[in-house]
Amino acid sequence: MTLSTLPPLAARRCWHAAINPLHATLYFSPDLARELAALGIEGPAAALSTRSAALGAVGPGAVAATFYNYSHAHLAQYLPAVWQKADPEQVLAARLRAADATLTRLLGAETVASPEMAEAADLALRATEACTRHGRALYSAHADLPVPEAPHLRLWHAATLLREHRGDGHLAALLIAGLDPVEALVSHNATGRGMTSKWLRATRGWSAADLAAAADRLRERGLLDAENELTEAGTALRERLEADTDRLDAAPYEHLGAAGLARLHELGGAFVARAIGAGAFPADLTGKG
Repeated sequence: MTLSTLPPLAARRCWHAAINPLHATLYFSPDLARELAALGIEGPAAALSTRSAALGAVGPGAVAATFYNYSHAHLAQYLPAVWQKADPEQVLAARLRAADATLTRLLGAETVASPEMAEAADLALRATEACTRHGRALYSAHADLPVPEAPHLRLWHAATLLREHRGDGHLAALLIAGLDPVEALVSHNATGRGMTSKWLRATRGWSAADLAAAADRLRERGLLDAENELTEAGTALRERLEADTDRLDAAPYEHLGAAGLARLHELGGAFVARAIGAGAFPADLTGKG
């Protein structure tokens, strides 16, 4: 086993502060809604088709497997029917136009065209050189897409690759932890860092009864208490889950190196902070309850 050359938790912190939220700005963007509405795709189908388009014109089974924590019944309402309105290539093109408009609107034209943006894109793309395809369906599908030319889109593309690479590894860690899709969401919510139940119901398709039943199962395992707070065992399980995910996702950041990772965190974190300040995400998106 190779010893890490990075400071403890540095890669995880960079991913949470500078990579994942940069990618995720798209899902809450009016620019994406507008682009997909022009293709006849609206409502939940917009986000579902946006993220799954790299896989091709797949149905609910493939998406339930690769997204992990979405209700299959919810997915089946929109997939594969959405592909009768537009093919995946059209959705991917609309997604890139929306990413362009979103980042320009949130960050400003001067920032988008800045040397710092180009530097961040180069660093993030360098990290992706060490990503691996085996067992990583969403990452591998996105890695087949061409790298855009504009620096801010190159950064968004690289953030997407790094996001899905970590996400694919996280699914393996969830299986090892023995958390089913709803239990994973409920236990994450209990940390205070996951989506609120309002957004879980709206975006993942689970009912209040589904969430309550999962909480009951977690209590039976001694992972949640009567107030839906994580027990000591629950906290330990969530930390093991993140540590396993870190281990499975270490290669890109080891490849980038400590100095490069710190710089990517600095640059990307500043972009994300500016995007959040510009209203990139709903105020009630994350938190307990």
